[in-house]
Amino acid sequence: MNSLLSLLALLGAVCMAHAQLYFPPNGSNEWETIDPASLGWCQDNIDALYTFLEDQNTKGFIVLKDGKIVLEQYFNGQTQEDSWYWASAGKTLTAGLIGIAQEENLLDITDKTSDYLGQGWTNAPLAKEDLITIWHQLSMTSGLDDGVTDPHCTDPNCLEYLADAGTRWAYHNGPYTLLTDVLENASGQTLNQYANQKILSPTGMSGLYLPQGYNRVFFSTARSMARYGLLILNQGTWDTTPVIADTNYLNEMINTSQNLNEAYGYLWWLNGKDSFMIPQSQIVFDGTFMPNAPEDLVAGLGADGQFLNVIPSQNLVLVRMGEAPNNTPVPFTLNDDIWGYMNALDCGLAMEDIEVTNTAVRLYPNPAQTELTITSSEAIQKIEVFTVTGQKVLTTTLPTLDVSSLSEGMYVVTVVHTNGQVIHKKLLVE
Repeated sequence: MNSLLSLLALLGAVCMAHAQLYFPPNGSNEWETIDPASLGWCQDNIDALYTFLEDQNTKGFIVLKDGKIVLEQYFNGQTQEDSWYWASAGKTLTAGLIGIAQEENLLDITDKTSDYLGQGWTNAPLAKEDLITIWHQLSMTSGLDDGVTDPHCTDPNCLEYLADAGTRWAYHNGPYTLLTDVLENASGQTLNQYANQKILSPTGMSGLYLPQGYNRVFFSTARSMARYGLLILNQGTWDTTPVIADTNYLNEMINTSQNLNEAYGYLWWLNGKDSFMIPQSQIVFDGTFMPNAPEDLVAGLGADGQFLNVIPSQNLVLVRMGEAPNNTPVPFTLNDDIWGYMNALDCGLAMEDIEVTNTAVRLYPNPAQTELTITSSEAIQKIEVFTVTGQKVLTTTLPTLDVSSLSEGMYVVTVVHTNGQVIHKKLLVE
């Protein structure tokens, strides 16, 4: 934990971390605010954060402290009333709905998925298909092959057996997407009906699931995403109204769900773990996946940089909605970059006392065909390129790499800096 976060934790451990939360009234635009200066945040540093966010194609940004708005800004034509897509950050909403359905005895996460979808929902042998439960869909351990041509596809012929359920972690959208079918079949309601009745209406959220290819993607305002974060921050209760009342399930949801990827719960990403995996890779990386961020942060992360962050130790919720920065479809490290700026907001600390690891690493062109150039704001010690299965295929100390010998596909580029910082980037070779 960096110096700022340690200081905040020390000062607020008794009276702040468990301060009473404010909940904005439902059916109203009213939302109490906190003056950033009361937290010791400098306006010049806030402006630097906003400039960074705007440069990164951000649309909406909100930070809640104790449930009240401390930062809220909209960019690039977006307004407070405009809706935007959650992308895979919406997986967190699905996780909440599954927990409610289990509480209502509509399903049990240990049930076979085929109990709700019927036999033959995959292309796996029946004995292997029968191993897959709702729990495996929630924890991304179905064992189905995420290396198929279209990993978003939910047709049975796209869902091929690769490993026994529970023995392999892979971020695979196809099996996840079918959780919505499980919900509908278990509840007898449409996804929108069930979500509106169980989460949206009780919390005052607005929003709608819309079909996008095989998936159904949730759209809402940034404030509605912040409301969901506040619900999770308050352990599933909206003010005094239980919404996700099964606290055992909720705690399982935001803690390590399996022993393959420590940084993954039930469709939530978890910071502060000893190791982590990333989508489309079988490499297990040492360390936490967001070193700038608070260690107890849990997050919903979506394509193009849709982020929902919940930080219990500080009673904070952070929301970022927007388009992809720098043509990076899944900006996995952008969330961490934002925390680099968040850590520098405090006026009471000298910059040299703040451990900001906001290192800008750029790969171009990406996708690459013959040559790849890597730049970084810090001195580079070495660069390694891995296949998604973890095989090292290139090592160099030079910023320009010849990738012409690599087969087409996805790779992970690991940049090791002389200061010890390690940054991982995705590379597509065509």
